[in-house]
Amino acid sequence: MVIMASLLCSLQDHRDDVNCLALSDRFLASCSGDKTVRVYSCEDFRELRFSPLRAHAYGVHCCCFSSCGRYLASCSTDARTILWSTCTGAAVAALEHPARAPVRVCAFSPDARSLLSGACDGTVAVWDDNRLRIWIISQHATAGYEMSLLYTLSAQSAPVLCCAFSFDGQLLVSGSVDKTVTVYDVNHGELLHTLTQHDRYVTACAFSPCMLMFASGSMDKTVNIWRIGDGNAEASEPLKMSVQGRKSLGYSRTLVSDWSEEDVSEWLCDEGFEALVDTFRAHNIDGAELISLNTETLTTEFNIESVGLRGRVLRKIKDLRSSLMDSDVPDEFLCPITRELMKDPVIAADGFSYEREAMESWINTPNRSSPMTNLPLQTTLLTANRSLKTAIQRWKSSH
Repeated sequence: MVIMASLLCSLQDHRDDVNCLALSDRFLASCSGDKTVRVYSCEDFRELRFSPLRAHAYGVHCCCFSSCGRYLASCSTDARTILWSTCTGAAVAALEHPARAPVRVCAFSPDARSLLSGACDGTVAVWDDNRLRIWIISQHATAGYEMSLLYTLSAQSAPVLCCAFSFDGQLLVSGSVDKTVTVYDVNHGELLHTLTQHDRYVTACAFSPCMLMFASGSMDKTVNIWRIGDGNAEASEPLKMSVQGRKSLGYSRTLVSDWSEEDVSEWLCDEGFEALVDTFRAHNIDGAELISLNTETLTTEFNIESVGLRGRVLRKIKDLRSSLMDSDVPDEFLCPITRELMKDPVIAADGFSYEREAMESWINTPNRSSPMTNLPLQTTLLTANRSLKTAIQRWKSSH
């Protein structure tokens, strides 16, 4: 039997690395270094009306659904695990880790009555759903059972960053620094497929709990959704459906500056400006021209008299300029804590550079460890990184 994996759609809403994915029978959730959690419907992969969820102060590392599907949990460098309602998007509870250590992973118990949160200090907090009591369990505790090695799966050429089992335990997917997603047969340890659609490290993957569908997330800021089939006509028939996420149109796969005139027309229709398509075509507006438009051009050359319409178009163009800038920012110019462009970079005792305000806020807490290594900071002294600040200013002036 031939196992095939076909791409259903790509979601490109996050503005930073996708760190984790979670699937329920109704929803897909993704979380990112951009501090947000986004929730989509599994029927058409459209983002829900209350998404994105914004409450974390720093990047979000992990998210998971409860087995009943009523709750979504997310955890962050801000030391909090937040419980969200999947019905309303409201934050039901915000659970702060006892030692205020960055929380990297969270998971519900099968009965959805307890929630685990694992932190950088090597502890796991167990939250009881009824009384919110806490037990701290050291990760160094001796295991009370034995495990034996079944297979060593080595199809990927670089470190593996994530893996997940299918709901029936028959398949395993893994994502790697080599930008690939691999699909294995668990029973035989056999490589079934190597998927190469991502452009950067694959940092997250998750299987649907009730069907052979999985998602993969990457530092290329995309989430790809895959369906597993056996290669026969009946299994592959549903793949012919036009299932697209909100950002899965053709024009979104390239930089705005590289858009063709047809891409601009498609964008106008998608944003509700169908009436302007003929006008933009008459002026041969491509992506490079689009992001340079201003109020005067729209008024005098395009004869758009409505102030409200001009304002809406210009706001959308401003969003495009922002997304173009975000996609082009060198990673070394972003603060590791906030994942935002640094204005006043400083060097900390761990040798890494941070935004001064963010690092000062970080070290003014009982937890004085490095945000990057989790090792204790020998000193709280911060030194201005003038060379990096100059490089950022030069980059900004050229963009």
